[in-house]
Amino acid sequence: MHAKPPNSSITPKPTLRALLFLCATLCTLFCATTLANAQTGFVHTQGKSLVDGSGKPLHLRGTNLGDWLVPEGYMLKFEGGPQSPQQIEALVQTILGPEESQHFWQRYRANYVTRDDIQFLKQAGFNSIRIPFHYKFFAHGSTEGFALIDPVVAWAHEAGLYVVLDMHCAPGGQTGANIDDSANYPWLFQSQPSQAEFLDIWTRIAAHYSTNPTILGYDLLNEPLPAIATLAPLHSLLEPLYKRATAAVRTVDPNHVIILGGANWDGDFTVFGPPFDKNVMYTFHKYWMPSKKEAIQPYLDFREKYNVPLWLGESGENTDEWVQDFRELLEKDHIDWAFWPYKKMDSGSSPVTFAAPPQWEKITYYASHGWAKDEKHSVLKERPTPEEIQAAFDGLLHNIQFAHSKPNPGYLKALGLTAP
Repeated sequence: MHAKPPNSSITPKPTLRALLFLCATLCTLFCATTLANAQTGFVHTQGKSLVDGSGKPLHLRGTNLGDWLVPEGYMLKFEGGPQSPQQIEALVQTILGPEESQHFWQRYRANYVTRDDIQFLKQAGFNSIRIPFHYKFFAHGSTEGFALIDPVVAWAHEAGLYVVLDMHCAPGGQTGANIDDSANYPWLFQSQPSQAEFLDIWTRIAAHYSTNPTILGYDLLNEPLPAIATLAPLHSLLEPLYKRATAAVRTVDPNHVIILGGANWDGDFTVFGPPFDKNVMYTFHKYWMPSKKEAIQPYLDFREKYNVPLWLGESGENTDEWVQDFRELLEKDHIDWAFWPYKKMDSGSSPVTFAAPPQWEKITYYASHGWAKDEKHSVLKERPTPEEIQAAFDGLLHNIQFAHSKPNPGYLKALGLTAP
């Protein structure tokens, strides 16, 4: 038996130095744990690469859900007619009326992307989808966007696909072209209310999805600022706006990748300085050019200089041969991709296509020749009959469903995938 030391039952009082050391240690552990939690389970950047939540390299093979929340005229065969979402919606309202047109768009969005579509993408070999969305579904505190997108995110989770959220149409407009549904000018860069709405929407989206690892990241602006001389002074405003948006997102979401596209339709990276966030990826879009390394060399140089991942967010709209050549070029240089789009009417340049409905040529002719003409050409002259209108729009809602669509095996093969 050992003798008990004197006063051994009394705990010595800690010194101030010991308390400070303990606080510093706990703070360090807390910060390290917070950083680890911000990455564990979530896709994040690691040098020039993306890695999944467990740290394994991730190579994105994706497509875009175009024409769903942002309809475009060319994909609905409105050549020479309405092109932007609001122009298309005005045409549909002229044809169907205010109440029926609203009901049509609800059914259109419900039918265009379903669980069957997402399952098909998984079975074909895709591992990711990019969702272009219109800011209006989130404007002024609206939650309509979440009601539309949440089911797709759930289906993607079930299928094991990652989701990128892409603000295709921003408040005020970021391009001034039909694709952003703006008033023909990129007012986002000069309108403070538009910028406030832009920041608010991204903050609410990030808060909503902050703990959801199916979401890969946030593509802050689609194809901003075309290469037009009169818009050149605005180019210097792009990265500062990105910085503000990223800071807003980071107040509620430390987890997800921020995705930044250059000026000139996401093509010009000279607007960027060094990366300003630790979890950022840069995206470019390329269409209709020779599939040669020279076309992507500036982006490879940028990646080398700043040690960041690259992602091709859009390409395609070309022959199967071109798509295969470009896809192989990208993969040879370790660039992940998402080709545009997933589904189109009467087209071979998409994973899935659907037939034009009966009488649709009457709708497209009216869109190009009879709609919104001056008083010398009455809009009633070329208007389809009620029977033709009924057949066309009911047929469209029927044909866009996955069960009534068909895969394009040649296009999928060009992407290195297989039709299920």
